[in-house]
Amino acid sequence: MTSASTQLDFSPTVSLAIVGAGPAGLSLALQAARALPDARITVFDARPADKDVSGDPRTLALSLGTVQELQRMGVWDTIQAGGATAAIREVHVSQQQPTVLWPGQDQPEVRITATEQGVPQLGAVLSYGTLVAPLQQAWQSACAQRPQQLSLRFGTPVKGLKPTEQGVEIDADIAESFDLAVVAEGGVFADQPKLTWPDGVSRDYEQVAWVGTVMLSADTPVGVAYERFTPSGPAALLPLPAGSVSADGVTGPRAALVWCVQQGDDPVKELNDAQRLTVLNSLFHPRVGPITAVSPLKCFPLGLNAHRRLVSDGAIVRIGNAAQTLHPVAGQGFNLGMRDVHELLSALRDARPAQCQSASDKALWIQRALRRFERRRQPDRVALLATTDFLARSFTYPAPILATVRGLGLGAVGALSPLKRLIARSMMFGWR
Repeated sequence: MTSASTQLDFSPTVSLAIVGAGPAGLSLALQAARALPDARITVFDARPADKDVSGDPRTLALSLGTVQELQRMGVWDTIQAGGATAAIREVHVSQQQPTVLWPGQDQPEVRITATEQGVPQLGAVLSYGTLVAPLQQAWQSACAQRPQQLSLRFGTPVKGLKPTEQGVEIDADIAESFDLAVVAEGGVFADQPKLTWPDGVSRDYEQVAWVGTVMLSADTPVGVAYERFTPSGPAALLPLPAGSVSADGVTGPRAALVWCVQQGDDPVKELNDAQRLTVLNSLFHPRVGPITAVSPLKCFPLGLNAHRRLVSDGAIVRIGNAAQTLHPVAGQGFNLGMRDVHELLSALRDARPAQCQSASDKALWIQRALRRFERRRQPDRVALLATTDFLARSFTYPAPILATVRGLGLGAVGALSPLKRLIARSMMFGWR
């Protein structure tokens, strides 16, 4: 009787709405349920409840910091047990064009290894479905254990968010009030509404990314992520578990391919698979070894879409792709979103008072926490936005000096251990 009465009288400290049941939204929900154990958390998503996301093949590169977050959430062991992840133990960056003025006999390159950084791995590679399916299962289990506090509403698109004096009103067929709303549903650059200052900045790089999978030779080093700067744009190979890349069923070492080229002078579009394979073998550093097969490729436009503020209208927050969509040159888009999640929950937890006397007290606490969150996140966010924007735009101009600048930059990073260590730490954990 006492237990039932306690349940009926339940009144959460804070109510949180999360828009989007992708990896960022589900990660926020799972971590918020632990960091704010008495909160009411509702996740909204437009996709049907019976839609299976486990087979979504989109490739994600996770930094070590993101892997550690997933370990703390208790889902990484389940993800790894599926055998569909690959560790990144080395990153190799080089440039196809010769670097004028470079004094060394060999062309400049950067090699960052987990061993020299004193970590077990620099990160990991897996598919979108491999990540989202366990996160979704973990959140559904949490909802089943705490149904009064936690919920997941599939097939419920959020049509609008309206600021109120005490929080946010969510329009999802019916109007519901929450203390805080987090938008974690970003999509891709081509589908996003473009921003103008002062709301934010949008920039079409006039580049496209061709993505797919390639087969590598048996003696290719395992666990190495390669990035190659070419005259048309950056190209990357990310390690994958062994498997096949075509219908013939032949298996072997594989890598995910991200091949960025200029949209107006696309050297990939008119090529067949055999021709693409020939070009790829001339493109990457000799250390990659022969690429023996390539899957059919898909094409995506590339651009920058970044909101100036992470917090708007009092208690509406944007994280991940909803806050910024980046060029894939650094492979940090999802990791940036995970750092948003970590910092948002840290700010809410640190600013939380022992008790709130009124609804207005709670609103002030949340606003104070959100100001702290935004202040802490902007340096890391701005640094990564500026870096990826510079690199992406450097491929849109034919001036040879830009290739020289990139090459000299690679040489400086490779030669200066403190600088390389700084780059490595930012790659794993962000700019702190």
